[in-house]
Amino acid sequence: MRTAVILVGGEARRANGKEKYFFQYQGRTFIERLVDNIRSVVDEIILVARDPEQCRRFDHLEGVRCITDIRQGIGPIGGLHAGVLAAHGDLIFVSACDMPCIERGVVSYLFDIIGTSDAAIPSWNEDLLEPLLAVYRRDVLIQYLKSHESFALRPMIRSINTRYVPVSDLRAIDPDLHTFININKLDDLQQINGRDSSGTPE
Repeated sequence: MRTAVILVGGEARRANGKEKYFFQYQGRTFIERLVDNIRSVVDEIILVARDPEQCRRFDHLEGVRCITDIRQGIGPIGGLHAGVLAAHGDLIFVSACDMPCIERGVVSYLFDIIGTSDAAIPSWNEDLLEPLLAVYRRDVLIQYLKSHESFALRPMIRSINTRYVPVSDLRAIDPDLHTFININKLDDLQQINGRDSSGTPE
């Protein structure tokens, strides 16, 4: 079984306080695009939010389960911890919510290529990795997250049997690497939209 865990609980500090998952791109919100893009390659989709109030913002999404952080205020690794414990799949695709152009073929490839490794993580070079667009083995993450000391993802990646997937290999699936478009600021959103447009939370 394959699970997708999407981390939506960030404080949106880099986006002028706006919730990035409700930004609009090509007529749909980021979270709608992301969920629709990966739905066909996973068996379940879990959103990890800050609190129940934030979870309620996603009630309109069908076939999606929203849970909340167990360990509050420790960043992405806290969301990963909650998502992994809630997941039913033995392999887990993890994504941030600010990547609206993820290609389902890339996600499928990461699932397929993990083999016997603990993780399949896209790599631009030795130091520039994409831990929030990667596939992990659930039991390995559970074991690591029981007693981790660091709140950063890099020590985790280095401590497990990670398969680094050169980003250049993914051009066969996504020639322009749209999958890796990451929106951190409103200026970034305006650039990909080609106009001054931002979807604001309801």
